Amino acid sequence: MTNTWLSYLAGAFAGAFLAILCAGLIAFLFARPLIKWGVGRFTKRLMADRYPENIWEMVSALTRTSPRIVVENSLRASSGGVIERPFGSPRKFLDFDGLIFSPAQLATLPAPEDAPVDMMTTIGPLAQRPLILKIPVMAGAMGYGIGVSENVKIAIAKGTAAVGTATNSGEGPLLPEERAHAAHYILQYNSGHWAKEPETLQQADAIEIHIGQGATAGAASRIPSKYIDGRARELLQVPDGEGLIIPSRHAEIVKPQDLKLLVDRLRSVTQGVPIGVKMCASGKLEADLEVAIQAGVDFISLDGGQAGTKGGPPILEDDFGLPTIFALSRAVHYLKKRGVKDRISLLIGGGISTPGQCLKALALGADAVFMGTALLWAMTHEQVTKAIPWEPPTQLAYYTGSQKKAFDIEKAAHSLENFLVSFVEEMKVAIRALGKTSLRDVNADDLVALDEWTSTVTKVRLVTHPYEIVPGSSSEEAEPDDMALSMGKDNAEELEANRERPSVLSLFETF
Repeated sequence: MTNTWLSYLAGAFAGAFLAILCAGLIAFLFARPLIKWGVGRFTKRLMADRYPENIWEMVSALTRTSPRIVVENSLRASSGGVIERPFGSPRKFLDFDGLIFSPAQLATLPAPEDAPVDMMTTIGPLAQRPLILKIPVMAGAMGYGIGVSENVKIAIAKGTAAVGTATNSGEGPLLPEERAHAAHYILQYNSGHWAKEPETLQQADAIEIHIGQGATAGAASRIPSKYIDGRARELLQVPDGEGLIIPSRHAEIVKPQDLKLLVDRLRSVTQGVPIGVKMCASGKLEADLEVAIQAGVDFISLDGGQAGTKGGPPILEDDFGLPTIFALSRAVHYLKKRGVKDRISLLIGGGISTPGQCLKALALGADAVFMGTALLWAMTHEQVTKAIPWEPPTQLAYYTGSQKKAFDIEKAAHSLENFLVSFVEEMKVAIRALGKTSLRDVNADDLVALDEWTSTVTKVRLVTHPYEIVPGSSSEEAEPDDMALSMGKDNAEELEANRERPSVLSLFETF
């Protein structure tokens, strides 16, 4: 009986193999003429059908209106409500690509390849308890429960602690496990009712009053009840069955002058940690900065228009807020004009994702850079294979994500640590190539602008304007400070003025 079954199986296998072989041979012999016939028939129809009946109509339509807009309008048609797009705006704005570093060679020698590079930065230098970070790259604000999962928050805390930088609570509640693993913890003071108890505020190494952000401006956020079930509901102090509204305004800030009262109170409660504000960059940026200056803040977190978010209305992501490089340049210029740049730290974020972009932002005057989307991609790393191709990678990270339990905390924390170490080491290579050994020595004089628009925005010397040696100095005795930028002015008086004011930013009187 056994032999009969074995013979049957062998015969069936051989028959199937021969069938597949014959099918493959037939396909090989006839595939070319069949493909030729099919393509020819399709081409004839494509070239002959009237346009309204022609499939090419789709190509023309999607060339005129991008597939993204077609899909988003279809989502609007389907839901009848405000849609939310993850990761921020896909629009392309002027960015840091229009700037290039000027390498040290002979007039200024590069630093030795093994020279240590100081990357430390201080947030709120005049605060009673300033926040000192080993690196100038921080985690952006991501709220637990209203955005990302518990595992993601813990991984960020561990990864940032490993390299000596800060994490940020976002607008969500304080997650005890995140606080326990974080080396430096920035607590966002939100416009809601949670995370405001003195014992909660006192756990922070800095307080960031959330006024607005780049991807959603200063608009309110509404989270349906079904999206905040579980532990997040408890920590957010939201009754069962109710949704969550994050108001557009703080109850304590009825008029601009009220910000100072809030800053003073938070400084007193937290016994002197840096108190700052986070805001979206508007066309009236200087007026907003002035309110913050008058309030006596220790730092300002400025979010450019390229910033990301868990999900925001496309109109707020695409059509509100200044692009990051505009926001940074104007803020630096105004803080210097007001004489407070050395007192108030400036943090910048929004679309920054490479070491070069980060170092350029720091050279233009930022004291630190915060990133969100880039960190999420770094943490998920090869873990994205747990979600794709059937689900988007965000399902691993979101609090409501279908794959959030598959997110491995330790792997993510290790990936984030590696990412930040690599990121900063690359910046160190660049700083040595500038002939320097400290981040604090990198400035706008180390940059040139590749186009007039970038030069106008940043006040960085245009690449077509020559860099000339001051008359009377020799190359042997000339130090870097003995060289001046020439903007096409030949008289000695103007050259001497440039010599006294070597900063490129100071060559321009107004923004």
